[in-house]
Order: sequence, then C-alpha cells, then structure tokens
Amino acid sequence: MTNGTVASTSWTVTWTFANGQVISQLWSGALTQSGASVTVRNVDYNGSLAAGGTATFGFLASWNGTNAVPTNVSCSRA
Repeated sequence: MTNGTVASTSWTVTWTFANGQVISQLWSGALTQSGASVTVRNVDYNGSLAAGGTATFGFLASWNGTNAVPTNVSCSRA
C-alpha cells in the first residue's frame, strides 16, 4: 500500500480471489473474508501514513486450481 500526496490515518485494501482461495494466516493487517471477497484493513501500528508513505501486509492462502490473478483490487485511504 503506497499513500498518495496527503497524509492518511487509515487504509483498506480489497480484492476478489478468482479460484476460491482462503486466507489461513495474515500479518500486519486485519482480515475479513467472505467467500472469494477479501478485505484487509490497517491495524493500530500501521494505519497512519505520511504523504508518499507505505504499509505492507502478508498472508498465506490455500492453493486452489490455477490460482489466477485476483480481480477487483482496490485501495482506499482516510
């Protein structure tokens, strides 16, 4: 996640898995998954980003078929 030109106090990243993958572990974020739809929000220590600042998170997910590139990927900041 790379912030824009204005500082922000929180961020959210969303995407849709193409092949029904399920996240089993996630770090440096708060996970919500409903079926193929995934939402990751900041946690207390990485929500505030300076202009141009970055935050990262990682995860482990199940392997399911071809594991096509996720769709509907978007980032938002507040």
